[in-house]
Amino acid sequence: MSDTLLKVRDLKIGATVYPPGERPRDIDIVHGVSFDLAPGKVLGLIGESGAGKSTIGLASMAYGRGGVKITGGEVWINGRDILKGSHKDIRKLRGAEVTYVSQSAAASFNPAKKIMDQVVEAAVEQQKFSRKEAEARARVLFAKLGLPDPDNIGDRYPHQVSGGQLQRCMTALALCPEPDLVVFDEPTTALDVTTQIDVLMAIKEAIRDTGVAALYITHDLAVVAQVSDDIMVLKMGNTVEYGTVDQIINAPQEEYTKALVSVRSIEHEEKAPTEEPVLSVRNITARYKGTQFDVLHNVNVDLYPGQTLAVVGESGSGKSTLARVITGLLPPREGEIEFAGRKLSSDLNGRSREDLRELQMIYQMADVAMNPRQTVGTIIGRPLEFYFGMRGAEKKKRIVELLDEIELGEKFMDRYPAELSGGQKQRVCIARSLAAKPKMIICDEVTSALDPLVADGILKLLLDLQKIENVAYLFITHDLATVRAISDNIAVMYQGKVQRYGGKSKVLNPPFDDYTDLLLSSVPEMKLGWLEEVIAHRKMESAGN
Repeated sequence: MSDTLLKVRDLKIGATVYPPGERPRDIDIVHGVSFDLAPGKVLGLIGESGAGKSTIGLASMAYGRGGVKITGGEVWINGRDILKGSHKDIRKLRGAEVTYVSQSAAASFNPAKKIMDQVVEAAVEQQKFSRKEAEARARVLFAKLGLPDPDNIGDRYPHQVSGGQLQRCMTALALCPEPDLVVFDEPTTALDVTTQIDVLMAIKEAIRDTGVAALYITHDLAVVAQVSDDIMVLKMGNTVEYGTVDQIINAPQEEYTKALVSVRSIEHEEKAPTEEPVLSVRNITARYKGTQFDVLHNVNVDLYPGQTLAVVGESGSGKSTLARVITGLLPPREGEIEFAGRKLSSDLNGRSREDLRELQMIYQMADVAMNPRQTVGTIIGRPLEFYFGMRGAEKKKRIVELLDEIELGEKFMDRYPAELSGGQKQRVCIARSLAAKPKMIICDEVTSALDPLVADGILKLLLDLQKIENVAYLFITHDLATVRAISDNIAVMYQGKVQRYGGKSKVLNPPFDDYTDLLLSSVPEMKLGWLEEVIAHRKMESAGN
C-alpha cells in the first residue's frame, strides 16, 4: 500500500451569497488547506461552526453541497486527483472507495425501506459484492458494531431501533462496500453520553479491524481525541494547528487551540437556598394522551430563587416531559405544581397572564424559535408590549438595555435572525425571555446545538444575568460538563423517575447508584486512552456481576 491514501493540497472552496438588497457576491470559505491521510489512520477535523470541517470532508468525495464550489487545489485518492475526474468517475468513487456517515442517521435512512436494504445498497450497486455476499458482510458488521440480534436486525425499519443503534447501522452501511476512506461527520453529537460511548467504541474497533482510513469531524475535542491519530484544528476555513493527538491535547501551540482544550472551565459555586422555593413539583405522574403508560412517575423537585436546578438524564428519561408538565402543555395524571406561592393550573389555558409572564422558556433550537421575518428589535419587543404595554421610546430604551445585557448592543436591533450566528440567536432568545421579567426560566438543552466555545459564552452570560435579575433556571441537559458549570442542585432522571436529587456536591460525589455512576463515567475526558479505560472498567464490572 502507498503511505498516503488521501492527499489534499491547497484546497480552496467558495460560495455565492445573496445579501438582502445587494448584488450577489462570491466568498471564500476554505482557504488553501492541506493534509495527508495514510491507510488505517484517522484524522480529526475540529473547530467551531463555520470552520469548514464538513465542507472539507465532503470535498474529499468531490462534493460541494448547497451551492458550495471547489475553486482550487487538489484532492488525491489512491494516486489520482478526483477533482479532475468525470461525473462517471466520481459516481464510481462514492459508495465504493469513499463513504459517508452523517450526524443524523434518523434523517438519512429512508423510513419506508428496511435497514438491510439500505445497508447493502451501495455495495451491490457498485458491484463490490453480490446481494447475498453484501448481506452476509452486513450481518458480520452488525455483530462487530455491537448491535442486538445481528442476524435479524436488518429486517427492521429505521423507526424500530434506537438512535444509537441506527447510528451504528449507518456505520455498517458505510463499511459494507469495503471502502478505503470513511468520512464521519459528527456521528455522535446528537447522542446521549451513555450511548455515545458505545457508538464511539464500535466505530474505533471497526476502523481498527477493517483497516479503513477515516476523517472524523466534530467540535468536541475530548471525543475526537479518543478515535484519532492526528488532529487538524480549523477556524473560518483556515488551518490553525495540525499535529498528533498527544501534541494537540497536551502541548497546544496556538491560542485558539488552547481555548478549545480548556473550554468548560467555568466553576460555579453551589448556593444554599435562602428563601422559599419559587417552584415546587409535588408527586407528578403523567402520560401522553392516548397512551397506556406513564412517562413520569411520582416526580418531586424544588427550585429556589436565584438558583439553578439541572435536570439531567439520557433521551427518554422524562426531562423535557417534566418541562411540558410545568408549562401546562401536558396536564399531569396526578400531583400538583406550586409556583411563586400559588398553585398553578395543570392546563395552560387555565393560567393567568401573570403566570405566563413569570414562567418563561428558552428552547434548544434558536433557529426555529424566532420568526425569520421579524427583526431582533421586534422579537425582543413583543413581550414588552404584551405584558407591560410598552410603546415607542420607552420600548426602544428597554430593548437597547436588554441587548446590552446580552452583550450584543443596539447595532443588532434591526438585524434579522438569518444575519446572526448560532450563539447570537440564542442570546436574542435569552433577551426575549428576560423582557418579561420572569421569576423562572426553563432552559431546554439551550447549549447542546452550539460549539463548545460559543456554549461556554452562553453559560457565562446566563450566570451573570442570574446574579443581576435573581432569576431561577430549570436547566434541562444531558451534558454533565454543563451541569458542573451552572447548577446548584441536580435531579438525575431515569425512565421517568428521579433517580438521584440534591445539591451539586452531594449528587456528583460518591457513593453513586448504578445509573448515576454510568452517566458520570460516560462524560468524555480530554485524556489519551480514556475510552479504552472506560470500556475495560465496564467489562470488569460485567464479569464481576
